[in-house]
Amino acid sequence: MPVPSHRGLVPRSLLREDAYRAIRDAIVDGTLAPGERLNDADLVEWLGVSRTPVREALARLEHAGLVRTKPGRYTIVSPLDVRAVRNAQSVTAAMHELAVREALPNLSAAELDAMRAANARFAGALRRGDVDAAVAADDEFHDVPVTACANDAVRSVLEQFTPVLRRVERLRFSSLSGRGSVAQHERIIALCEAGDVDAAAAATRANWQTLAPLLDTPPLDGSSSP
Repeated sequence: MPVPSHRGLVPRSLLREDAYRAIRDAIVDGTLAPGERLNDADLVEWLGVSRTPVREALARLEHAGLVRTKPGRYTIVSPLDVRAVRNAQSVTAAMHELAVREALPNLSAAELDAMRAANARFAGALRRGDVDAAVAADDEFHDVPVTACANDAVRSVLEQFTPVLRRVERLRFSSLSGRGSVAQHERIIALCEAGDVDAAAAATRANWQTLAPLLDTPPLDGSSSP
């Protein structure tokens, strides 16, 4: 399999977590493409770690739906599956809605300012066509209430399912068609500032459901139909 040219990326102190994140991010950003075979030896060489953290990372990625393994035969990057994306979207939207409900009405002025700043970065990245920066800023925006709600279960679920959605955005579109999200983010901030829990939660859920119309097209890879 082709691997990124940079090698020895993972510091020894956090081998398991960093190996997992490095492989996950390479799948999400398309460096490792759907259907591509993953060889332990190549991943070991790329990351500069032993086989153990690589195998542990692959097991976690299989649980997250990003890797598919047939013991003794092969490990591949999972093909894109519309049903899996729909399921991930439903769960992710629900978790972000819950985060907003639990974070309000105690969201501070500083946290609201952090959401505004992240949305400004998001809008700027969209104008530049910088997908990486837009995704990062969008994550930063939504991470404010997720952090504020202090619910470890919410964060755990989001860490599992959000990469499935980000993968579709990156692999299917050359740029983010997310300018409507800027206005949606502004509305979420305004409702949070007003302390309107129900409306802010509903607006957050709606924001995470905006990918749905994009999935009502032919299958992403021919392996699954809507």
